[in-house]
Amino acid sequence: MAPDADAARSAGKRADPFAPLTSEQLAVGDGHEIYVETVGRADGLPAVYLHGGPGSGCQPDHRRLFDPERFHAVLFDQRGAGRSRPKGRREHNTLPHLIADMEMIRERLGFPRWMIVGGSWGATLALAYAQAHPDRVSGIVLRATFLGTHSELEGGFLDALPRFHPGLSDDFVGLLPEAERGTPLEAYWRRILDVDPAIHGSFARAWHDAERILSEHMPSRTRLDPSSLKSNGALPATPFMEAHYFANGCFMKPDQLLEQAGKLDGLPGVIVQGRYDLLCPPSTSHALAARWPQSEIRIIEGAGHTLYDPGVRDAVMKAIADIASKITR
Repeated sequence: MAPDADAARSAGKRADPFAPLTSEQLAVGDGHEIYVETVGRADGLPAVYLHGGPGSGCQPDHRRLFDPERFHAVLFDQRGAGRSRPKGRREHNTLPHLIADMEMIRERLGFPRWMIVGGSWGATLALAYAQAHPDRVSGIVLRATFLGTHSELEGGFLDALPRFHPGLSDDFVGLLPEAERGTPLEAYWRRILDVDPAIHGSFARAWHDAERILSEHMPSRTRLDPSSLKSNGALPATPFMEAHYFANGCFMKPDQLLEQAGKLDGLPGVIVQGRYDLLCPPSTSHALAARWPQSEIRIIEGAGHTLYDPGVRDAVMKAIADIASKITR
């Protein structure tokens, strides 16, 4: 990879140990270029971080999950997400494409095997990659297990939402014509993927805001703001990629990740799970761990879905360190 360091850094003046060692736009085919960066030390333990969404992108703080004295970590923005180009492009953007992109990155860096770290959608991609290439994986750390199934999305938006946020549920479903309220998820995805901004704008914002409230254990607000839904400002990126993936079953067979969990046999893993995660509840992690004997669930009390609920980020960092110790033992 092309170095992103200037002369000062090469002279030993690297003040920030979490600054990228390298960064580049990697052409992966089909007109896509993905942003890839590495952090840590070049001779460190190989690892890769998988962001959520789908469609969100990596953040600078994600680098800090990895001890720079111990790891050679890779962070990349998946197709159409973050700094990857073209931004938001959904053509040639499926789960098999993302798995192939990961293999291209691994081979480019010369890693025989690497640790896979991912949360929420990142956990989906982590499991799918590990099941496709178990011999290329040294260990796995998951946060907020999402298996990419329609039933999980129904559990979040059609079960947890009305039970824990009934007013928000009324707001969310009430945006739809009464005839379509029986299948609100599909109705939302159709509208979000409609090319007309007058149609997709308010529904993309409503999906984004409802999902964010569901993801936080103590959200700052619990209702949709009708005025903000009609804003002319920039639209959030993730609803469009999420609608694309969710409307297509995340490009997997039904229950694929659970049914193929046996392919993870022999791989050490830790699953960090918020007790009160309304989007990816503990039952999902429990079902996965029941089929993956080498995995351990670590429940974080008083936490919901996000990496930044109390105790979650520290637990992910400890899990990464603990799996690294198992790998190098």
